[in-house]
Amino acid sequence: MIVSNLLKGLNYVVIQGTDDVNVDFISWDSRKVRRGSLFICVKGRNVDRHDFAIQAIEAGASVLVIEHEVGNIPANVNIIKVENTKKTMAHISSVYYGEPSKSINLIGITGTNGKTSVSWFIAKILGESGRKAGIIGTIENRVDTGTMKVEKLNPTTPDSIELQATLREMLDEGVTDVAMEVTSLALLNHRVDQCLFNIGVFTNLTQDHLDEHGTMENYKNAKMKLFKMCRYGVINADIPIYPEIKERASCEKLVSYGINNNADFKAENIEYMIDGVTFTLDFNGVRKDMRINVPGKFNVYNALAAIGTCYLSGLTLEQIASGIEKIESVKGRFESVPNFKGCLVIIDYAHTPDGLENILSSIKEFAKKKVITVFGCGGDRDRTKRSVMGEIAGKWSDFCIITSDNPRTENPMVILEDIESGISKTSCNYEKVLDRKEAIYRALNRAKAEDVVLIARKGHETYQMFANYSIPFDDSEIARRYFDNRDVNCEDKGEIL
Repeated sequence: MIVSNLLKGLNYVVIQGTDDVNVDFISWDSRKVRRGSLFICVKGRNVDRHDFAIQAIEAGASVLVIEHEVGNIPANVNIIKVENTKKTMAHISSVYYGEPSKSINLIGITGTNGKTSVSWFIAKILGESGRKAGIIGTIENRVDTGTMKVEKLNPTTPDSIELQATLREMLDEGVTDVAMEVTSLALLNHRVDQCLFNIGVFTNLTQDHLDEHGTMENYKNAKMKLFKMCRYGVINADIPIYPEIKERASCEKLVSYGINNNADFKAENIEYMIDGVTFTLDFNGVRKDMRINVPGKFNVYNALAAIGTCYLSGLTLEQIASGIEKIESVKGRFESVPNFKGCLVIIDYAHTPDGLENILSSIKEFAKKKVITVFGCGGDRDRTKRSVMGEIAGKWSDFCIITSDNPRTENPMVILEDIESGISKTSCNYEKVLDRKEAIYRALNRAKAEDVVLIARKGHETYQMFANYSIPFDDSEIARRYFDNRDVNCEDKGEIL
C-alpha cells in the first residue's frame, strides 16, 4: 500500500525521501520487520522504539514514522515525522487492514472488574442465537470455531496493529459481532482510536492501576473516553459515577442495568445458589425469568450487562434467556476444581480490592462451613491496594494464607508484609507461605468437607513472573495435581500468626 494513502487525513512532514512509496508490511517491533516494511517508532513509558530504528532498517524497513529526530539514517530510507506515533499507528493500522470495525458489531467493555466475564457472556448469548461472535481480551482472542492465527501478545487490549489484524481476520472468517475488553491503558495509549464501536459497556470503577494513572480521577477519565466513541452505551446504574457517565457520554442512546437502583434492565427476586443464580428480569415493565449457571451477585451484574448489550444488538428477550442458560464459567473466573474431599475449590482472577470483596461476599452467601483464602499481590504494581486487600480477605475469611503472586522485581516477602499490615487489623487467623504451590497445597490440606477454598489473583494465568524470568504456573493445574496425586502431606513450613 502507498504510504500517502496510509497517512491520508493526518498531518505529517516528509523529512527524507518520499511518501509515494509502497510498503508490504507495518510493524512497531523491529524483530518482526521484513523487507519493504513501514516501521513506526512508538515512544512508550519504558521503551522508545526510535532507539531501534537502525535495527529495523537492517531488517528491511524502507519507511520510518517518527515523532522525534533519529540520527544516522541512510539516505535511501524514507522518513515521515508526525506529532504522536501512537495515534498515527492506530490510523495506519486501521487503513492498512481495510477498516474492519466498520463491518462488525464491535462491542467494547470497560470497567475495573467483570470485563472478561461480560465479553464471554455476550459472545455466548450471541453465538447461541445463530450469530458468529468473536472475543478479544485477557484470556485469548477467539471465534467460536477456535483461536486466531494472529499471535496474541500480553496486553488485554492488543496494540493497534495486532488489534486491527485480529479484527480483519475475524471479519474474513465471517464474524458478525466482536466483544472486546477495553482497558484504561488501551484508551489512554490510543490503541482503539480507530475502532468504530457500536456499543460500549461500563461495568464498575474501583481502585486499580494507580501506578499507571496516578489518581482515580485520571483512571476514571481514561475509561470514560470509550463513551465518546460508541453509538450505544450500557451502564451499571448501581455505581456511584453513573450520573456522571450519563452526563458526559455522547452516545446516541444509553441504557442502564442494575439490582438496587432504577434501571432499564433490572434483576429482581434474586436467588443465590452454589451452582448458579435465578432472577426475574424487569425490562421497562416486561418481566422474564432468567437463570445463569455461575454463582455470585457479581455474575448477576455481568449477566445484566450482557443482556442489555445483546438486546441492543438485536436479540429478543426470548433469545437472550435461552442463550444465557448455556453460559458456563470462564477459565479463571469462579472456576471450580472437582475433588474427593467434598470441599468447594474456586480459582478466580480477583486482583483488586473490589474484585476480592465481591467474590468473598458471594461465597459467604452459600458457604456451609469455613472459607479459606489463598492470595497474593503483584510486584511493581499499585502498592496501596495490598493492605486493603489484606483487610478484605481477613474480613470475609475464616483462615487466610498470604503467598507470592507475580513479584517481578520486588522482594516477595515485602509484598507479603504489605498485605499482612491489612489482614492483621482483623480477627482472622492467617499464615505467610512464600512458595505459592506450597501455599495452595497447605490450604487444600486444611480444607474439610463443605469448606470453601478460594485461590485468588492469578486466575487464568499460566506463569509466575520474577525479576528476570518467568516460570510455568497455573493455579488450577496445581490444585488438580494435588487431588490427582492425593498429595495430602505437604510439608508445613508456614509461619502461623
